[in-house]
Amino acid sequence: MAPAAAVGAALAAPGAALLLDLDGTLVDSEPTHRAAYRRYFARRGWRVDEAAVRAFAGRRGAEAFAELDGPWAGEDPHELTAAVIACLDLAADPPAPVPGAAAAIAGWRAAGVPVAVVTSAARAWAATVLDRLGVADLGVALATAEDTAAGKPDPAPYRHGAALVGAEPAACVAAEDTPAGLASALGAGVGLVLGVTTSHPAAELEAAGAHHAVADLTALVPRAGKEVARARPQRARR
Repeated sequence: MAPAAAVGAALAAPGAALLLDLDGTLVDSEPTHRAAYRRYFARRGWRVDEAAVRAFAGRRGAEAFAELDGPWAGEDPHELTAAVIACLDLAADPPAPVPGAAAAIAGWRAAGVPVAVVTSAARAWAATVLDRLGVADLGVALATAEDTAAGKPDPAPYRHGAALVGAEPAACVAAEDTPAGLASALGAGVGLVLGVTTSHPAAELEAAGAHHAVADLTALVPRAGKEVARARPQRARR
């Protein structure tokens, strides 16, 4: 079954919900964040290769700093993360909306399907992104770094995201752009997991367990009212 058809069938079923990663999935912000890491590392005079910078993708900064080898060894990972965040420059490195992101959220929310953002980022950044996408007032739930003790690739974030919207993980559809995020969604038991190729190639995402690899979120946009018509009455009975 093609990705769009699989998504439509899954989200038209009773009890379904849509769980979306943030960075690299709703907005192509991985270049924004990588630039902040490079900027901070340069200020410290640290030579960190690109592979090491990319290893932070999809993970909480503090957890990555604590686990990855590098010149930051022995320093407080939370202070390091705060320093990197202070190096974000949205004017110089603006995050670009991923095609289909806003339409997917708006379409499924109009159908009464619950939507949650499940991210390793802080709540403030998640709120900023939803505002930039123009969907901040659509009742999207937020599962952020403040909410679980462990971040991706641990399953806790996706379990929490599903619980926030009252759904069983197996009834959910998730979209993720990193192997760490895929591991979190799959480990939580999410029924249909799409890999978005904004940060990693399709082969790498499929090898990490993605059921389908897609270039953007257009496959998640409800089609011509078909899924919407099927989903709305089901939500009305809940």
